[in-house]
Amino acid sequence: MTFLSWLVVDDVTTAVTRAVTVLVIACPHALGLAIPLVVTLSTGLSARSGILIRNRQAFERARAVDTVVFDKTGTLTRGEFAVVETAVAPGFEEERALALAAAVESGSEHPIARAITQRAAEHSLPLPVAEDVRAIPGHGITARVDGHTVTVGRLGLLAARPEWLEAALARWEERGMTIAVLLVDEQPCAAFALADEIRPESREAVTLLHRMGIHVAMLTGDQRAVATWVARELGIDRFMAEVLPEDKQNVVRELQREGHIVAMVGDGINDAPALVAADLGIAIGAGTDVAIESADVVLVRNDPRDVVTVLELSRRSYRKMLENLGWALGYNVIAIPLAAGVLAPYGIVLAPAVGALLMSLSTVIVALNALTLRASATPSHSATTAHAH
Repeated sequence: MTFLSWLVVDDVTTAVTRAVTVLVIACPHALGLAIPLVVTLSTGLSARSGILIRNRQAFERARAVDTVVFDKTGTLTRGEFAVVETAVAPGFEEERALALAAAVESGSEHPIARAITQRAAEHSLPLPVAEDVRAIPGHGITARVDGHTVTVGRLGLLAARPEWLEAALARWEERGMTIAVLLVDEQPCAAFALADEIRPESREAVTLLHRMGIHVAMLTGDQRAVATWVARELGIDRFMAEVLPEDKQNVVRELQREGHIVAMVGDGINDAPALVAADLGIAIGAGTDVAIESADVVLVRNDPRDVVTVLELSRRSYRKMLENLGWALGYNVIAIPLAAGVLAPYGIVLAPAVGALLMSLSTVIVALNALTLRASATPSHSATTAHAH
């Protein structure tokens, strides 16, 4: 068309020059690279961050997520008991209480026993030898240690609650914590509060999601007191407690009916239906095979902050795609008419060599703009952590 138009008003040489310039400048490299280059880079960046994208369409939808629902156990928490607080009788040392309790519990595989022995190990406490270890069915375990009868077990072992323990018990029971008591020669000497310990990264993850304008919700099958405490500790907007595994997907669908774009984060087989129902299903850490197969995105690490990285990377990738498309289309809209000679009456014409240069520059600009995704790919939680230190 350009050739014929110029052939009518000018000579063959000019017509050929204009036509060749249009052909050169209209080479669709920039337009063709605008999206695939960003997709390739974002996939590589996510893999280096320990994020495996199994469903590309779902990942691209992640930019629109406005609500993230976390399963509590194993996701926001470690999924195992830990001693989080200790109370001791006046004149009794905390380290001695912990060493005695760990000595009695050292041969047990019970979750409470493992938590107490782990706590003693963290403090590098030498454990005395426990002899004549016997279980008290339904109540605890007892043994002879350093000539004393040492018993560790449920709160029901106490005939009465000592005054020094009352305030701590009230606080622990309000949080729904599991409580173990230590008796030496039938006298209460210490008590341990155990809970599914909150991951230190969870607080930062929730804070970062809030900064992004995203609502955070939590699902758990635990009792309401436990859920209330965890939600309060993390600043979570909304939580549902005592949720049966089969009801988790119903909660996700209810949020969707309210108009929310929902990301579900979980690690267990019980989370699989909810992961499928969500707009974006994220399996975290060494989750079950069923959870991983049901997820759109798999986080290799047990770090809730990687959820933030997924959403940020999706948003940045989308912006880069729009920028590249805008540049490629804008370039074609302006450069092709110039190459065709619409401004020739004003003395503005493009030679084929200039057209080739502009075409190359447009491709380079699209590539460089896509590469800025890598420059801005440092997770925001790294900066926050560094600032905190």
